[in-house]
Amino acid sequence: MKNQDFIDRDLDVLWHPCTQMKDHEFLPMIPIKKGKGIYLEDFEGNRYLDAISSWWVNLFGHSNDYINSKIKEQLDTLEHVILAGFTHEQVVRLSERLIKLTPKNLTRCFFADNGSSGVEVALKMSFHYHKNRGEVKPYFISLKNSYHGETLGALAVGDVELYKEIYNEIMIKTLQVAVPKDSSPQSVIQPLLELEELLKNRSHEIAGFILEPMVQCAGSMHMYHSDYLKGARKLTEKYGVHLIADEVATGFGRTGKMFASEHAEISPDFMILSKGLTGGYLALSTVLMTDKIYQEFYCDYNLQKSFLHSHSYTGNALACSAGNATLDIFENDKIIDSIQAKIRYFAQEIEKFKTLSNVKEVRQTGMIIAIELKGYSSEERIGLKIYQYALNKGVLLRPLGHIIYFMPPLIISNQEIDKMVDVAFQGISQIIN
Repeated sequence: MKNQDFIDRDLDVLWHPCTQMKDHEFLPMIPIKKGKGIYLEDFEGNRYLDAISSWWVNLFGHSNDYINSKIKEQLDTLEHVILAGFTHEQVVRLSERLIKLTPKNLTRCFFADNGSSGVEVALKMSFHYHKNRGEVKPYFISLKNSYHGETLGALAVGDVELYKEIYNEIMIKTLQVAVPKDSSPQSVIQPLLELEELLKNRSHEIAGFILEPMVQCAGSMHMYHSDYLKGARKLTEKYGVHLIADEVATGFGRTGKMFASEHAEISPDFMILSKGLTGGYLALSTVLMTDKIYQEFYCDYNLQKSFLHSHSYTGNALACSAGNATLDIFENDKIIDSIQAKIRYFAQEIEKFKTLSNVKEVRQTGMIIAIELKGYSSEERIGLKIYQYALNKGVLLRPLGHIIYFMPPLIISNQEIDKMVDVAFQGISQIIN
């Protein structure tokens, strides 16, 4: 079977995400036959180093032997059961482990299907919590340049116009505040003053403040200092507003710690997890919250006070088994310790991008690296050119506009880092010429 056979069949029946399908009149689709480790392979034997973890989900490589075995084991026992009125071993065990791993005071897990759905849960639960206490707080705060998903509620609290602007008329009420301009401690001062001014004047109508800790991933991989998280936590506590940590992309070792919130040693009111939660295998998300929030819904039968939110595949047993296997690998292989040397190696290798005249900035937070280009208009689609160049060299990059970034599986070797970085460097260098 040749690649083109699958491309033709695909284009007859599929509409792909985040894609202008007309592009595929000139941009070849890549049909993947199999994956192993950090590589994907098409039907003609071409291999691609997965530098973006297949949209930031794959932590320990494709077709990981250990995760495979645990899913197969679970498949022979229980594939799924309704989580209303029923439970099962995998979801209980995963919840217990996540509560031990996440910041203190997070004591309950509410499961959903994906990151956007998790954001919806947190927003609804935050609003409902205040309403149960007799307060109607219809607004949420988020950072400028933020992204939290593409369902309507998640889209509303984001601030990337590319995704949001067309749907403005049907958005919920949100307020945006300034994000620190860079990763320096000094840059957090003015944004925190702005946040406090807003909370001082309007906290009576604000339910929560949602943010991605330290890295705005889909927001051009913008990075800021952890001191902002410390300040935001103090201010939200002072003014009675929930702090919602969206760790969908930043969780599970991506920033060099298990969760990005740990860099600031804070404990939010809500933490949203997904993507790496199952090692990139199956759709699953969970929202962790404090016991104070949980208790506000705990009452004699009362439909108005109960949290009536559900997903058909909530707490799916196969997905939870993948989640438990993922946590096993973190524990058994001491992953957080092992990636520290890779983080340092990355820092050394990306220095050479600073020598290129079309590079504006090189940014790094843990295993997340961004190379921001300059001097290009959006019409030039510079990211698409880099994408095509890298594919021809056997590397899967998917730039965010003029931002070339790396978010590879945590198991990547130094030699594979070299290949990934060298291909990106060559691609950017050729564009100069």
